[in-house]
Amino acid sequence: MRGKFVTALHYVVQTTTVDLLLVLALVGLLYGVVSFAQQWLFKYRPVAELEFTLWALLRYTLFSLMRGLLAYGLSLLFTLLVGYWAAKDRWAEMVLIPLLDILQSIPVLSFLPGLILGLSAAFPESNVGLELAAVLMIFTGQVWNMTFSYYYSLKCLPNDLQEAATAFRMGWWARYRYVELPFATLGLVWNSMMSMAGGWFFLMINESYRLGEKDFRLPGLGSCMSVAVERADFTAMSWAMLAMALMIVGLDQLIWRPIMVWAQKYRVQEGGSSLRVSSWFLEWLRHSRLLRTLMWSVRRLWSWRVDKCRSVLVSVGFSKAFKRSVWALSRLALVGLVSLFAYTAWHLGMLIADISWDTWLFLLSAAVLTLGRVLATVVLATLWTLPAGLAIGLSRRLVSWLQPLVQLAASFPAPMLFPLVLALFRWAGVSLEWGSILLMLLGSQWYILFNVIAGALAIPENLSEVARSYRMGLWTRFRLVYWPAILPYLVTGWVTAAGGAWNTSIVAEYVTFRGEVLAATGLGAEISSSAEQAQFARLAASVVLMASVVVLWNRFLWRRLARLAESKYSLSQ
Repeated sequence: MRGKFVTALHYVVQTTTVDLLLVLALVGLLYGVVSFAQQWLFKYRPVAELEFTLWALLRYTLFSLMRGLLAYGLSLLFTLLVGYWAAKDRWAEMVLIPLLDILQSIPVLSFLPGLILGLSAAFPESNVGLELAAVLMIFTGQVWNMTFSYYYSLKCLPNDLQEAATAFRMGWWARYRYVELPFATLGLVWNSMMSMAGGWFFLMINESYRLGEKDFRLPGLGSCMSVAVERADFTAMSWAMLAMALMIVGLDQLIWRPIMVWAQKYRVQEGGSSLRVSSWFLEWLRHSRLLRTLMWSVRRLWSWRVDKCRSVLVSVGFSKAFKRSVWALSRLALVGLVSLFAYTAWHLGMLIADISWDTWLFLLSAAVLTLGRVLATVVLATLWTLPAGLAIGLSRRLVSWLQPLVQLAASFPAPMLFPLVLALFRWAGVSLEWGSILLMLLGSQWYILFNVIAGALAIPENLSEVARSYRMGLWTRFRLVYWPAILPYLVTGWVTAAGGAWNTSIVAEYVTFRGEVLAATGLGAEISSSAEQAQFARLAASVVLMASVVVLWNRFLWRRLARLAESKYSLSQ
């Protein structure tokens, strides 16, 4: 009897403690949201004065985190709408997928001048324009990967799931809620993690941007790091890097890890690794009575509202009218998108019409040099990520220990490490013409490593058992078992790593270090220097050329490799 009393008392104390800490966390979150909102309403300041104190660093971390989360919310909304639209409407697919491919190939930095100038002019009396520009820039670094992942998940829905939905006579909403969205959830979660990492990459530029003689700076970790680099203040740089690392670890433990555990219930393929992710924070939240009551109330309210609205709409025959309205809106939106794209292309053509042929030839040679650096980056990354990813993915112990470290490394903005690498280059006498390859490697190698680990985790246990039964050597096992299984994932890693290398070239080929501008000959350097000097015609020409090279390279090389890997080496074939 006494033991039961002690157990009950311990449960009550534990749940009360969890509820109290949860309330305190919610109050702190509310304070952070209010503080961040006040930054938007402050009087317009082209240059924000930064402080280098512990309290200021905490505020800057909070501001950068709020911008990243707000951008992710926009990215998720865009993904769910546009990805579904492209997957379900054939005409929309013909327009949206090529358009998304072009937008994905445009360097992130090329969006910034127009956003900064346009939004600053739209909100001249407050910081709303600058804040919106920073959020939208992070959004452009996140959204494309998520949208393509969601689109391909909906297009690759297994036949048995489609047949089950048809047999149960599910409507479009039931099919989406119980079949399509659950099937796409796991891939969307993993790609959300990678997209969040991609959004952090240009944090220093997003929060501290220069356009000609104008300096647009917002308080945040990125601008703090940028100022520390300009002053060559390694102490401030170290504190900013530590704050960034702690923020990434906190996001992983408090948000992504619980979501990954929750998403495991939507696993469809059971042939791969049986590894399951655990989350101490999710287990801790399950002890909260306050959270259980809140979630129960939200589910009841949502279910009641949905059922009531559905009965009313069906009773008035809304379903057919809804389909006709959606069809009309879809066609109208497509016409608007095509018109907007044509209008933008026409103005862009007018802007670059005065570019001389000598300039085009120089930009073309610069594009060839940057392409060579991109290919060298992919090759060097593959040389170490392929064996490392296989070793991690094939070992449960290694994947459980190293996956969080890999996530931290992938999410950490590589430009924050550039000053240390540049100091090493200066000591070793390495020029940026060659050193930029290593800088590009810092920002793109993790895409290959993540995909190789995912491919190794997906290798069925029966294939490994066959390899052990036949006592295959290491090379034979790699050639007959591991290589065919991971090649589709490896091709995906090559595509995303190459795209990351193209974007990284903008900051790797043109770097400011200790007040000195270091530049390599390349298209990335041309984009950065043109933006800094406000040479909009040259900037537009460089961006158009880079986007064209990336799209053509994707079409003629990466897409063919992807089709070959999926048709010949996919385990589902």
